[in-house]
Amino acid sequence: QVQLRESGGGSVQAGGSLTLSCTASRRTFSGNALGWFRQFPGKERELVAAIASTDSSDDPSTYSTASAKGRFTISRNNAKATVSLRMTHLKPEDSAVYLCAARVGRSWRGLYEYWGQGTQVTVSA
Repeated sequence: QVQLRESGGGSVQAGGSLTLSCTASRRTFSGNALGWFRQFPGKERELVAAIASTDSSDDPSTYSTASAKGRFTISRNNAKATVSLRMTHLKPEDSAVYLCAARVGRSWRGLYEYWGQGTQVTVSA
C-alpha cells in the first residue's frame, strides 16, 4: 500500500510557474511508475506526465501529453520518496485539480492503483 500526498498547488497568473510535489508514505517506491493527472470539473482524469520506475534504469523514461510538452517536467527522487511536476508558462486552460498516482510496475503505461487527494491549480488570465 502506498499513500500519496500532494502539495504546491495554488493560484498563479498566466505565464507563471508552479512546482507540484507528491510525497509517498514509504521509501521503497523505486519499483513504482509515477504519474501526474489532472481533472477538470465534470471530466475524466487525464494523464499529464509520467515517469517509469528506476528498477531497471537510472534514467527512466518519461511521458508528457502534447499540451504539456516543453512546459511541464516530471522528476522523481527515490531517496526522498517524492515525485515533482514543474509547470512553466502556465495557461488558464491548465486550471484543474492535479493528482499524483503510482502504479505497481516499471512502465508508466497502465492502470494506476494508488492516488493522492489532489491539489488545485488555478491560472488567471
